[in-house]
Amino acid sequence: METQTKRFYVSGRVQGVGFRYFVERTAAKLGVGGYVRNLFDGRVEVYVIGEAEQIDSLRNALRRGPRMAVVHRVDELDAELLQNYANAFSIEGNE
Repeated sequence: METQTKRFYVSGRVQGVGFRYFVERTAAKLGVGGYVRNLFDGRVEVYVIGEAEQIDSLRNALRRGPRMAVVHRVDELDAELLQNYANAFSIEGNE
């Protein structure tokens, strides 16, 4: 299996609703590396390292979000490999 890296930007009511904790739990269940953080423009950024199937599952979870969130849009970009995030998933400080 080939490792992929993606960066997702999630828009909507995604801050102050437990979205980062939801992403962290989901990532841990899937076994992917990376991070999640709030952006000053109201979006949430998710950087992920994993296999295609794992990333597909995370993408689907991002589109749903936790119960209190309202996801309007999930933008996806290919990303460079940041090796220091390869083995764990974390909640990072705001950008």
